[in-house]
Amino acid sequence: MATFRFGRLRSLLFAMGAIFLISTFYLYWTPAPASVVPSTAFEVPLTERQIAFWKALKPILEQNAPNCPSPVARADAPAVHFNATTTDPRPDLTLLKDDDRKAMEEAHASYVRDIRISKKLRSPHTAGTRGLVSTAGNSYLPVFLSSLRMLRRTGSTLPVELYMKDATEYEKKICEGVLPDLGAKCLVLSEIVGKNPIEHYQLKVFAILFSSFEEIIWLDADCFPLHKPEELLDSEPFKTNGLVTWPDFWASTASPAYFELSRQPIPPMSARQSSETGVFLVSKQLHLTTLLLAAYYNYYGPSHYFRLLSQGAPGEGDKETFLQAATALGEPFYAVSERVQALGHWKPDGQGLSGSAMAQADPAEDYALISQDKRRVIDPTVAKAPRVFFIHAHYPKFNPAENVFGTKWDTAPTLKADGSDGRAWTAPEDVVSRFGHDVERNYWEEIKWVSCDPKTEFQTWENKAEVCQKVESYWQNVFAESHEDDPKFTDD
Repeated sequence: MATFRFGRLRSLLFAMGAIFLISTFYLYWTPAPASVVPSTAFEVPLTERQIAFWKALKPILEQNAPNCPSPVARADAPAVHFNATTTDPRPDLTLLKDDDRKAMEEAHASYVRDIRISKKLRSPHTAGTRGLVSTAGNSYLPVFLSSLRMLRRTGSTLPVELYMKDATEYEKKICEGVLPDLGAKCLVLSEIVGKNPIEHYQLKVFAILFSSFEEIIWLDADCFPLHKPEELLDSEPFKTNGLVTWPDFWASTASPAYFELSRQPIPPMSARQSSETGVFLVSKQLHLTTLLLAAYYNYYGPSHYFRLLSQGAPGEGDKETFLQAATALGEPFYAVSERVQALGHWKPDGQGLSGSAMAQADPAEDYALISQDKRRVIDPTVAKAPRVFFIHAHYPKFNPAENVFGTKWDTAPTLKADGSDGRAWTAPEDVVSRFGHDVERNYWEEIKWVSCDPKTEFQTWENKAEVCQKVESYWQNVFAESHEDDPKFTDD
């Protein structure tokens, strides 16, 4: 019989022990559920995604340039208030030669085709996210901060991305010392697009496209909500349409030539108002192509499309590019029907309204009325007006270091007829009553914080102490105590 060696026994026992341990591990170990791993764990950093997106988009934009001279203005469209029953013809005040129109039509069709088939054009957003996007820099930054604090007063927890044109607009003390505590962060567009000139009205669409959010509430720096805006993203008309826009005061003045080159029927003047894009809602899941076409209209806006879409009417710029892009593509959208309302105070001796802001309606309440075929834009007596949801305080911007005090601005928003300090928004009374609470007092409370808090320093403010002193004096005179002529804020 062969001799059994002790070393062989030890090896055998070691192997059996290892098998036992491995079997036990696989028997009792179960992997963590997938939800424990964040969906963004393996995402490429946002800046890299943004740059890759721009590298894919820019060649498509430039390969499909209009290839013709700019349209020629014969005259500017007048400021005509929207009439929902008009049969007036559409204004035709822009000269575009037949050959030029054909060139623009071919370029437009080619661009639409290219953005639809491109495999490199991947939006940088993260699926399932939502947030608020804005742009601000220089004298708009204090205004934005007041609007941001008004957003937080509603209870909104939406993250905010604030885009700035370039490094000259980036203010470290605000971007790193103030905004993060308010759930906002600054991003610089020039770090994405390099030296490509993206200016003024063009900033809006590119900020939206480069945003990390899938569902977006856009607010201009001088626009703020009165209620929690998240609820709009969870209700109709946004859930079905993915794009909600608000009206301007004026009739649409888009040129017949635009509809021809974009291969659309020319709509009647009664179809809808012109757009006011101080606020709108958009889903990239449903409307990425719409946003890409709006980017085309803005990229070639100063040279071609702004003129065709507005013909020199008030507010010419990006305002028509979003809704018209959706109509050109046959994509769904909802244009709020309720008229925008001017806010201000009455001038002395019955001279009309000294307006400094715009009030925009709750789209959910507007949608409910339209679903019942109750169109207040035709007959305001058919139903009670929707509540006011947004205020666009645009004329002037409520920057306390600039034109809001005294007679620096033609509307003199903070002065009564006798020259003493007074409220800016007391009329029309029926519109103010739709606020539901004292919005103007809240707004000035936030302007006071922006003006006087030790953390807020703005590069455009030469003397912050003087600004703070003026705001506190105005607050003491107007809001510290109630007055007999204070507005009523409910319509009960």
